[in-house]
Amino acid sequence: MSEEKKNSLLIVDDEKINLKILTLILNPEYIIYTATNGLDAIEKAKEYMPDLILLDILMPEMDGYQTLSALKKCERTHKIPVIFTTGLCSVEDEEKGLSLNAADYITKPFSGIIVKLRVRNQIQIINQLRTIERLSMIDQLTDMPNRRSFDERLHMEWNQAIREHTPISILMMDLDRFKNLNDVYGHQQGDIVLQKIAKVFQNTFRRSGDFAARWGGEEFIVLLPNTRLSGAMDVAEKIRSAVESAVIPCADGSNLKITISIGVNSEEPVQDSSIYDFIYNADKALYAAKDAGRNRVCGFGIEKQVFLEENI
Repeated sequence: MSEEKKNSLLIVDDEKINLKILTLILNPEYIIYTATNGLDAIEKAKEYMPDLILLDILMPEMDGYQTLSALKKCERTHKIPVIFTTGLCSVEDEEKGLSLNAADYITKPFSGIIVKLRVRNQIQIINQLRTIERLSMIDQLTDMPNRRSFDERLHMEWNQAIREHTPISILMMDLDRFKNLNDVYGHQQGDIVLQKIAKVFQNTFRRSGDFAARWGGEEFIVLLPNTRLSGAMDVAEKIRSAVESAVIPCADGSNLKITISIGVNSEEPVQDSSIYDFIYNADKALYAAKDAGRNRVCGFGIEKQVFLEENI
């Protein structure tokens, strides 16, 4: 297994011999980070975001229970599962740990087989949940992020724009006369069109932060962080032109052409700004592009429209 694909563990124990034993048991299969106290564990958990934490209960100053509580209260680390490693094995101790949402217990002295199995079981659960989560965020037809994925990304970028006082732009897009295409060529050909258009986005963006998703049906949506309206209009025009230039093969050997209409909105949000209005205004600009003849870009709140000279 390559190192890039390895899961990572943070082992926390104030006794160096315990850190050494657990590292020797687990190191061949996992990337290992270590910490010797609760405060160091919290900082390293934030920095490295390990897949799983093995946390000693009996530590000076800040014990394992306090450390786990702090990890669960932190937005960045609250989802990381924690296995307690402890010499405490009473029912009361186990009940306390589980009430704090510990995932499991490993008792001392360590058994190499038990350590490996308990860690492996938790890692399998983590990886399975991530696979399910990833699939739930992907549109299965186009392999693009879906609407749920876009909503999560939008809220994250929106809050960051508020904190950093930066602009954010959105592109709402709709394939022109797609229903007619489905009626004439069939839904299977329509699916091919959607897949082809999805590839256009992969070849259009240059910044890693730009985010495109399938909004639903023949609608797509793009989020452009730290981008003002003029820059968003330029990106939208590149997409419009690329879609118009795309050649889509048909089953009978012929080629199909399609166009797209795009509505653009940009805002520098503040604390009481509305995400709903942000999207709604992009949608209004999209309808303006449709009403103006399709195959064009319209920006919300501006008169300048970008479209083909032949349609002027």
